[in-house]
Amino acid sequence: MFSVKYENTASKFLKKLAVKSDVKRIFDKVEELALNPFPKDAKRVEGYQDPKVFRVRVGSYRILYFVNYPTSKLYIIKIDKRERVY
Repeated sequence: MFSVKYENTASKFLKKLAVKSDVKRIFDKVEELALNPFPKDAKRVEGYQDPKVFRVRVGSYRILYFVNYPTSKLYIIKIDKRERVY
């Protein structure tokens, strides 16, 4: 299991998100990622060389993250709507 660390942009987005049911769905997905960081719906995001950044979809939102194996941490880089996240 990986511990989760949120970058500033991701945590700010979650604080500003008005629909609390969406926040819960995002947190549930992050918990799943902590157990299995590469589910079958995860895709690699182009444009990031090192570290390798992946994304998963939660409704109309995208979660961008990367995994640091030596420290066993999952870093959530950014969370936003599809049109703004990339």
